[in-house]
Formats: sequence, C-alpha cells, structure tokens
Amino acid sequence: MINVRIVTPNGLYKETTASIVNVVSLDGERGILPNHMPIVVSLKISKMELAEEKREVYAIAGGMLYFKDNECTILTPAIENKEDIDLRRAEEAKERAEKRIHDPNMDQKRAEVALRKAMNRISVKGY
Repeated sequence: MINVRIVTPNGLYKETTASIVNVVSLDGERGILPNHMPIVVSLKISKMELAEEKREVYAIAGGMLYFKDNECTILTPAIENKEDIDLRRAEEAKERAEKRIHDPNMDQKRAEVALRKAMNRISVKGY
C-alpha cells in the first residue's frame, strides 16, 4: 500500500492509504503503484483518483507529487472530492471566467486558469 498525504495551503487535507494513485502530470497520465521508483512531477489542473477502500475521485488545481519509499505527498493549491462538488456553483464559475476572458481589462492568464479549474470541476462531477 501507498501512504498518501494531500496538503493544501490550508494544511493537511487528507491522509490515507491507497493501492494506486492516478494523476495527470505535465507530460501525461501516471498511475503510481506500490514500490514505484522515486518521482517528482508537476500536476495539471485535472482529475485525480485514489483506490482506497473504494475509488475516490477528486478535482485538483495542479500542484506537485512527490513519491519515494511508498510515501506519496501531493501538494495542491486546491482539491475537491467529486461528492463535494457543487455543480451549479462550478457552472457559475465557468460563466464568470468566460466573460472575463473576453474583457480586455481583465488579466487573461488568470481568467484562463479560472476557466480550466471550473471546467475540471464540472468534468469530475460528471465522471
């Protein structure tokens, strides 16, 4: 089993064990199994899955994954369990971000990131 720690700027989000950690890194999808070689990867705004007692699905806002000696630490600015995602709120965030992208007075990069995060949450909720 893999000991998993998920940490956000607010502190420890979750500590658990999993038989597999599925993430999306900058260079593609990765499945981390017990005894995987040590690895450090940057994570995309994406879906993350942990196979615990049951498969748990999360929307993550990017971050970093560190793995060594069956210890996996995930540092992310934000994470939300699929079950906790408020679809209406995510759709409203998507609409706001789309409007901001078309506003020349707004920070375009920030609006694009907000749109990707909202779309990721919507996608994970529908998964």
